[in-house]
Amino acid sequence: MESFKVLLVYTFLLFNLIPTFNTLETIVLGQSLKQNETLISKNETFEAGFFNFQNSNFQYFGIWYKDISPKTLIWIANKDSPLQNSSGSLNLTDKGTLVVLDSKGVMIWSTNSSKTATKVTKPIVELLESGNLIVKDETNPDDVLWQSFDLPSDTLIPGMRLRTDLVTGDYKGLVSWTDTEDPATGLYSYHIDSTGFPQVVITKGNKLLFRVGSWNGNILSGIASTTLYKAYNFSFVITDKEVSYGYDLLDKSVVSRYILTSAGQISRYTFSDQLNSWQIFFVGPSDQCDNYALCGGNANCDAANSPKVCDCLEGFIPKSQENWDSQKWSDGCVRKVKLDCDNNSDGFLKHVGMKLPDTSKSWFNKSMNLDECERFCLGNCSCTAYASLDIRNGGSGCLIWFNNILDVRKLPSGGQDLYIRVAASELVLLTNISDHNTGSKKKKLAGIIVGCIVFIVILIVLGFFMHRRRKKLEKPGVIPIFSFENQTESKENEDIDIPIFDLPTIANATNNFSIDNKLGQGGFGPVYKGKLENGQDIAVKRLCNTSGQGPKEFINEVKLIANLQHRNLVKLLGCCIQNDEKLLVYEFMINRSLDYFIFDETRKSLLHWTQRFQIICGIARGLLYLHEDSRLRIIHRDLKTSNILLDKNMIPKISDFGLARTLWGDEGEGETRRVVGTYGYISPEFAIRGFFSVKSDVFSFGVIILETISGKKNREYVDYDDLDLLGFAWRMWSEQTPLKLIDETLRDSFVEAEPEISRCIQIGLLCVQERADDRPDMSAAVLMLNGEKSLPNPKEPAFYPHQLGSSSGTSKLHSNNEVYSNNEVSMTLLQAR
Repeated sequence: MESFKVLLVYTFLLFNLIPTFNTLETIVLGQSLKQNETLISKNETFEAGFFNFQNSNFQYFGIWYKDISPKTLIWIANKDSPLQNSSGSLNLTDKGTLVVLDSKGVMIWSTNSSKTATKVTKPIVELLESGNLIVKDETNPDDVLWQSFDLPSDTLIPGMRLRTDLVTGDYKGLVSWTDTEDPATGLYSYHIDSTGFPQVVITKGNKLLFRVGSWNGNILSGIASTTLYKAYNFSFVITDKEVSYGYDLLDKSVVSRYILTSAGQISRYTFSDQLNSWQIFFVGPSDQCDNYALCGGNANCDAANSPKVCDCLEGFIPKSQENWDSQKWSDGCVRKVKLDCDNNSDGFLKHVGMKLPDTSKSWFNKSMNLDECERFCLGNCSCTAYASLDIRNGGSGCLIWFNNILDVRKLPSGGQDLYIRVAASELVLLTNISDHNTGSKKKKLAGIIVGCIVFIVILIVLGFFMHRRRKKLEKPGVIPIFSFENQTESKENEDIDIPIFDLPTIANATNNFSIDNKLGQGGFGPVYKGKLENGQDIAVKRLCNTSGQGPKEFINEVKLIANLQHRNLVKLLGCCIQNDEKLLVYEFMINRSLDYFIFDETRKSLLHWTQRFQIICGIARGLLYLHEDSRLRIIHRDLKTSNILLDKNMIPKISDFGLARTLWGDEGEGETRRVVGTYGYISPEFAIRGFFSVKSDVFSFGVIILETISGKKNREYVDYDDLDLLGFAWRMWSEQTPLKLIDETLRDSFVEAEPEISRCIQIGLLCVQERADDRPDMSAAVLMLNGEKSLPNPKEPAFYPHQLGSSSGTSKLHSNNEVYSNNEVSMTLLQAR
């Protein structure tokens, strides 16, 4: 009997003292949503209800992802008027108005929509699977009376749109929180500025801080990517009454959101099921060049030239040279020579890969073509620049700027062509004259004459320096331009725009190439650490006369790296060719190379899994830039762990481009009679038939992934079945025990990272498949690493079963090919840089 009484007491406590939570799918007239109830979407992706932040008694009504922990909010109703120490309820009025009431029935917040004032027969509230909370008339469900998507908070999700009224200028954009646990209206806004040609901006009050840019048909012009729009369906719509911007996902299984932080940054996140956490992939502003008009008017900002990131555009000089030399750039630049509007003799210089200038003082026309745009600009003395309005399908439309142009920057990838007006006399002095520098027959004739003169001068200068080269003069030489394999003459003579060091400067920096400064010995010569007079640390690759890298490979590396700018590519600071010396000067990498860590039994423990994964992702981004996003389409052909350098923050940088090849136009692959590279990383089609393509680099990348995970070298790892690392990885995958591949030093932490490691092993095996067509390209590999693309099952890897040690395998590789590198390195084996 006593037991029965105790049971009754506990039952009473359970049902009367402990709150129960109910879930609803809709709210109808006369029904309210209370503190212990939530509204869920049809497939339970989103949930809405009352909540409070940790250590706070304030209550809010909001929407969040139902199954993601910790709670990730996408919208808050009463963010500026929280319930204080009171339980609230969400109610629906007979006019279709949503209201939040406190415990005393006092209204704290309401939708206050003019549309809901019309006669409503049967109002109903529903949380859609998109995360949009709507009020509609159940008798006419297509008529939405009110929706939360029209009142954005700090988060932009697929299907939501930023909107600006073109008549009044009023906008509905993202608004930052005051801080991370106070959703009250903050200082920053992410919205569409409709002045001139509409553009997306971040402002602090009335101050413009950052322009994401104007729409170019694919993406906003300030986003440095040529592939993002392939995974996201961005759209920018301009009508007579409003302009709107938003995005949808091509892969509906991906969970993605943009958030405007309380610090004024716009960040893009994707949720990783493997890590059960949000992964950040974009932050803006991301560098100092993203700060609005940092360089003032008529100047270009290039973050790759840090610390002197500002430079006047061609045809302009600093307004104040003294301020400019002190890195005070806000005054901007002014023209060297005034425009000649009366005689209509001005021309235009073409700038490639640019973020377009501030469009608030611009004019646009959708029907003009680029030639019409040029003529229109020449006919207006205030017009200073023009560009295509839409870059798709060869370009269309016209976008024109007037007077000073602001906030121009060179993008590391992506961007578009920008034509800037200069005086006719300046065109003779400036390089990079485009076909659009014609405005009249007289100017066309002048251009032909100037071109002929320049061509003759080039021939004379080249002949002179070739003569000097043969005589081996002692004075520093200008780099002769050698051709790549199978390239046309026009492609051979591209300019190299990098500093030329003289030999005494490099000798002094390296203590006359002292043995104490030697960092390592590579296949083409030693590498030395040096320090320039300004205190900058450098790494100097000294190519010896007996090395396999001759003038062709030297010039190849100089030309390629000089034209590449990416945070995951090593930066070439300059070069020297003097007497018999050929020297390359790089930025110094204090953390040496990837192989220095992962193949050393002691140092490998310093690289935990998170760092290894970030290194793998960084290499992937660097390769994607080489294959798809750079101005040139480059195949590295010697990708390996010793050519992956690590900076002070362990950010990977791809190095050594002496063996790289450029594909031009629509070329997809190439062929060579001389196979180059390093055993263990060469793809089968390259090793056996001499065929190479971007998939050759993908194969090498797959090897690097498996080596980074296992801490073992592909060539040197042999198990009891005579399988190399690729073969062993395939065997473990086939036996459904892939985690046996993991480096022992990762065992303590691999449980929480197990899904991500397994995913990387699968990606590595996909990249090393026998047939090149079966391997993913780098854009797909990046999406796979980010968890944004499903993974197919890999097929058997190349060179399986392991035959490298057998006669058949050896003859297969050497039957009719010369392998350029027969040791573990082909360019340099770095101990530090």
